[in-house]
Amino acid sequence: MRATRFRILLMLVMMAMSPALFAQSGTSAGIIVGEPTGLSLKHWVAPTRAVDAAVAWSFSGRNSLHLHADHLWHNFEALEPNELAGRFPVYVGLGARVRFHERRRTRRRSDDDVQVGIRFPLGLEYHFAEAPVEIFGELVPILNVVPDSDFDLNAAVGIRYRFR
Repeated sequence: MRATRFRILLMLVMMAMSPALFAQSGTSAGIIVGEPTGLSLKHWVAPTRAVDAAVAWSFSGRNSLHLHADHLWHNFEALEPNELAGRFPVYVGLGARVRFHERRRTRRRSDDDVQVGIRFPLGLEYHFAEAPVEIFGELVPILNVVPDSDFDLNAAVGIRYRFR
């Protein structure tokens, strides 16, 4: 019962964040490749803060649908490339992940078919000056809390197109 309440709370938080994710100004969309692999969205909510999300497929362990949303804080001064005209922010964040594992043929749905975790993304981006494109790479430690506590690690690279 406690796990069900946590899932409901997590879904409410993700739904509350969704209006910011789909606003047109300061939004980018693209792909993420690695663990997980799928579609990525990002929306800037302030000059140094953004919300990102992904709907993706996870290939680690049992195949699973992977959904995540993160609040990110960017530092644009940590790395200043001398010869590159674009911006090169590093970022840290806090977010949530829900994974829906593929059911095995011989099993009925059980609590371990859904996994919920807290994400701690660390990443690096490059925003091209002359093109509305950004590339990124991130390493994401995850503290799984449902159905049991353990640690995971995601790593991925991606590219997004910025809408103006």
